[in-house]
Amino acid sequence: MFGARCYRRVVPAMEGLAEEFRMPKAPAPQNPSDARSEDAVRAAIVSAMVDLLRLGLSQGTSGNVSARFGNGFLVTPSGIPAEELRPEDIVAMSWDGGFTHALSPSSEWRFHRDILAARPEFGAVVHAHPTYCTAFAICGREIPAVHYMIAAAGGPTIRCAPYAPYGTEALSKAALVALEGRAGCLLANHGMIAAGSDLRKALWLAVEMEALCRQYAAALQVGAPLILSDDEIRRTVERFRSYGPREAANNAG
Repeated sequence: MFGARCYRRVVPAMEGLAEEFRMPKAPAPQNPSDARSEDAVRAAIVSAMVDLLRLGLSQGTSGNVSARFGNGFLVTPSGIPAEELRPEDIVAMSWDGGFTHALSPSSEWRFHRDILAARPEFGAVVHAHPTYCTAFAICGREIPAVHYMIAAAGGPTIRCAPYAPYGTEALSKAALVALEGRAGCLLANHGMIAAGSDLRKALWLAVEMEALCRQYAAALQVGAPLILSDDEIRRTVERFRSYGPREAANNAG
């Protein structure tokens, strides 16, 4: 049945895996604004939204992006298409959910806030409805280790959180559970979430998750996919600790 396929907190075996494959945590900077100006972070969020559209991971007004900043976080507003978004449209929010911007924050601000608050190693969160991730989410299916690149998400599976209405506390709680020990998850009948230490890494993971889902869908049409062992993924997770997008040497600080 659908519900059995989605990740549930009560399954003891999954509890062990969450601990075993937990992503390394690093303390969040006390004041990220020391490293980047608010204008730069706002511009990076707009760029990430445009990239979601350009890469085919989003369409219309779907998808939203957030980044940790100062004593709270910045998140995309509700209802503005990526191609019309401006840096000044990005909404600054406090950890209690407050904001003073004329525009309303994304309807999904709650899980952005809760993920950033619960996972100090994350500096940014990307949410989108890409075709293949969403297709598996519609089926309530987690993604197994059919390719070593699944290690980029932190473990031997990409879990599917049970369905909950968008924008609700229930959805946020379900996402947090599915993300235990992971940097990405699916949301049943909805879409996907990818997180990272910064926007570049969160967007990179979103792209990799969609590629993995597309490959898995194709493999299912060919035959029975071979699943890599947990031990193999554990070793790959270790090797991936220094893997992912980096700035070019001439741009690095």
